[in-house]
Amino acid sequence: MKASQFFVSTLKEAPADAEIASHKLMMRAGMIKKLGVGIYTFMPMGLRVIRKVESIVREEMNRAGAVELTMPVVQPADLWQETGRFEKMGPELLRIKDRHDRDFVVQPTSEEVVTDIARQELRSYKQLPRNFYQIQTKFRDERRPRFGLMRGREFIMKDAYSFDRDMASAKASYQVMAQAYRRIFDRFGLRYRAVAADSGAIGGDLSEEFQVIAATGEDAIVYCPDSDYAANMEKAEALAPAGPRAAASQVLTRVPTPGASTCPDVAQLLGLPLSRTVKSLVLATDTTGADGQVAATQIWLLLLRGDHDMNEIKVAKVPGLAGFRFATVAEIEAHFGCKPGYLGPVGLKQPVRVVADREVALMADWVCGANEFDHHLSGVNWGRDLPEPAQVADLRNVVAGDPSPDGCGALAIERGIEVGHVFYLGTKYSQPMNASFLDENGKPQFLEMGCYGIGITRLPAAAIEQNHD
Repeated sequence: MKASQFFVSTLKEAPADAEIASHKLMMRAGMIKKLGVGIYTFMPMGLRVIRKVESIVREEMNRAGAVELTMPVVQPADLWQETGRFEKMGPELLRIKDRHDRDFVVQPTSEEVVTDIARQELRSYKQLPRNFYQIQTKFRDERRPRFGLMRGREFIMKDAYSFDRDMASAKASYQVMAQAYRRIFDRFGLRYRAVAADSGAIGGDLSEEFQVIAATGEDAIVYCPDSDYAANMEKAEALAPAGPRAAASQVLTRVPTPGASTCPDVAQLLGLPLSRTVKSLVLATDTTGADGQVAATQIWLLLLRGDHDMNEIKVAKVPGLAGFRFATVAEIEAHFGCKPGYLGPVGLKQPVRVVADREVALMADWVCGANEFDHHLSGVNWGRDLPEPAQVADLRNVVAGDPSPDGCGALAIERGIEVGHVFYLGTKYSQPMNASFLDENGKPQFLEMGCYGIGITRLPAAAIEQNHD
């Protein structure tokens, strides 16, 4: 095509709502135009880039043995109800009704639809393994769409789904896809890391994120410079410090702390390192009865070092804490006799279940709230001033300098932009949807699945964030 026939619409200045480099530069270069909040038109120049990205992804997926198809953007809700995700996925799932008042969803991903295809088409072990993929529009109703294509509501994604006869072959298919992803991102010339990750709403127990290294990335990547260990912040393990616990050397003392309701304030007031303080986080779990109403509530007290932050993903995996919520002020006052800000595990009004972080479980002579306004306790020790913790778990985010879980050095932290994610799903979707095949003995077995996504429209933005001049 002649340049005179092509259409390029550039801007001298970036729009006021463009916050990061890729958003500003893609708007100024005429690659994208904003239509609505989190929704963009791909202009001719931007579409050419998207098509090139798709071409590389398509070549490597075909090379890896995946077969392309296209699934509908609008999907019947009854498939999502079979897996329970219609109710569980939350407001990010856009739910709509047709003129006959039937429920549909605008797809954010397609596990249910592809599993429906598999249960109709894959009847025998002789048809396995199989991998289907699509490059298709998705929609997720983000709470805060921002950063242009980085966190838009409508986007293009490549999603693939593998089907296998058993766990061993499913994990082999997973590795084929993980290697294909490395070839894809190598061809783009991006500096990236493959990190161990939590599976989130999609589920599964083996998962890696592909993160493009960029200062503006939303995700924290934890890695060891001296080894291959890498994980995202949700997944990175905080090892227990070397024991044993030091012996108590201080007397338990009630200390006035007027106006100091946070650990940093208390540490500054008392002239102590923040690492000597312990913060109290009060959670609740509700048990519902047959009528769907709350029948019972359990209150939990989580203890973390004052300079550490709670990792909600890790906490949700503590036995009994799945589906937790933060306790109300009324619940806190009923169990501690005090408003938040001065809470601690000593001298409770009502019993609670205590879970101590690994670090806290080995601390001695620490400082915590006294369950009394404007007062804290110093010289607190396990076994003397309160019982040994009933549960000890990894509850916190790691920090730079923590020992690497593989024992090969200290951890470092960088920022990254997630551009790809691979999951081993097992039978998370095939079992509730009764997607099975007949094995050599004629017995039905549930299909073992994996799923694999790449953000097609996010990739150019990530490349710009990493490489713009």
